Amino acid sequence: MTPPTTPPHPPRQARAATALPEAPSGASVTEAARPDGATMAMKAETRARLLRALALAPAFAFLLMVLAPPLNHDVAAILNFAERWVGGERLYRDLIDVNPPLIFVLTAIPALIDRFTPLDAVQALQACVLGCCALAWRFCVALRRDQREGPVEAAVLDALVPLTCLLAAYDVGQREHLMGLFALPYALLAARRMEGQATPTRLALGVTLAAALAFALKPHFLAVPLLVEALVLWRRGPALALRDSLPWLMAIVWLLYLATLPLLFPDYLGHVVPLVMDFYLGNGGLNVLAVLLTDKMGSAVAAVLLVLPMLAWRHAGAGARALGCVAVGGMLSAIVQHKGWSYHVVPMAMATALAGGWVAARWFDRALPSGRAIAAAPMLAIACTFAIAAVHIRGESPWRQIWYTTLADGQLAAALKREVAGERLLVLSPDIYPVYPALNYARARSTLRTMNLWLLVGAYPDCPEGAARYREPWEMSRPEFLVYRTVAEDFARAPPGAVLVAKRSGIPRCGAEEFDPIAYFSRHPAFEETWRRYTRIVHLDNYLLYLREE
Repeated sequence: MTPPTTPPHPPRQARAATALPEAPSGASVTEAARPDGATMAMKAETRARLLRALALAPAFAFLLMVLAPPLNHDVAAILNFAERWVGGERLYRDLIDVNPPLIFVLTAIPALIDRFTPLDAVQALQACVLGCCALAWRFCVALRRDQREGPVEAAVLDALVPLTCLLAAYDVGQREHLMGLFALPYALLAARRMEGQATPTRLALGVTLAAALAFALKPHFLAVPLLVEALVLWRRGPALALRDSLPWLMAIVWLLYLATLPLLFPDYLGHVVPLVMDFYLGNGGLNVLAVLLTDKMGSAVAAVLLVLPMLAWRHAGAGARALGCVAVGGMLSAIVQHKGWSYHVVPMAMATALAGGWVAARWFDRALPSGRAIAAAPMLAIACTFAIAAVHIRGESPWRQIWYTTLADGQLAAALKREVAGERLLVLSPDIYPVYPALNYARARSTLRTMNLWLLVGAYPDCPEGAARYREPWEMSRPEFLVYRTVAEDFARAPPGAVLVAKRSGIPRCGAEEFDPIAYFSRHPAFEETWRRYTRIVHLDNYLLYLREE
């Protein structure tokens, strides 16, 4: 590689001294130490601190979005399931969901905190997620500590890394956010490995184990380490790369996780995976072109395509290039999921934001004379973080948080708090949002074995010509009969305090006849007999709440 055109930058510890005012040429030591000189130094330090704080303002704004309701709906649904699991229900038998078990194991931590501390489950989960953000940020700080960064590069990274950790806003806590979060320090560690830099063993192991767990949350997340390790292999060569123990450690973690599935969670492989193959994957799936043309995915792909050419610059740096691999791996993962939902693009957005800002900062360090770079660094950091924050204030946040309590979504949460706080209720709805997090805020628990009626929606994708509106039990597939039987039997065995019914079933209308979940399940004698005890109706915007007679 061509050597840099400017001298190497000093380590980060020595950089602060370069920004302090120097004594005028020809001045004596005594004159430089006069009160006027000390005052100027104090003013300069105060100004620098104010500018550093201003550069962190976007991160603080996104932190407020994370803490403000509503909690992300999928995160809330998983938390509700984790609470039920901790409460004694069996995962993948009483609680049926498509997610592999690791996310429930991790979410059981805030569920246990809820049981044994004054914090409720939502507060405990937010504390745990913010703890993960802080851990990823500290990893990045530690991995940068001995690097030779330019003044603009250092100022931008100091402000941009915490913003990137919170950039998902409403989607913070999603599995994609957790993966993207720990992919950041993993990319920085990969850069050190590519450059042959020694890393403290405890730090390297901590970053690697955290990343291994994050990549194990979904199978397609493995595209990220595959691309990053391919880059390390290409840069270091097979002889050195294959002797590196860290990728093999990640592989061991994944193999151990796979080995636990048949031992600890046999129902996931034997009971849930067939349901996923038959119903979930085809439910609302899009082809590759359609996924790429969704608004969220299209914008994220455009950002990746904008940043990738920047990484071809010879001074872009190994860290930014590793983040480029994270972005491309995140894109492949999003495409494989066939949905194009907002949280699917979170790893792409995080990686492109940090990589793009990093390369731009390195360019300024080389384009500006040393003195001007030092002087301009704080303002360039402010410009970078505010620009990236402005790009990501769209769609979900902060508008969802600002208007949540005044819209029907927040009013559902208020109604459940008022009517069924702390109770069990049967939820007959195709929706995740806004049922979750409304249930969480009311500290209520669903009795449905699935998070919503996705199995019924999958069983009735259209209207067969000449067929009855509802199949008879002997005509049902095994998954449909499972829903039909368990809902009725669970309802009769332990009647919940209320039943929440969506006015829109999510199942296509057949002629003039809507799919009515109450009529569907009332054909079961156990359900029909128990249903007579529910008379009081609370009319909500898109839901009906039936309360049980005392």
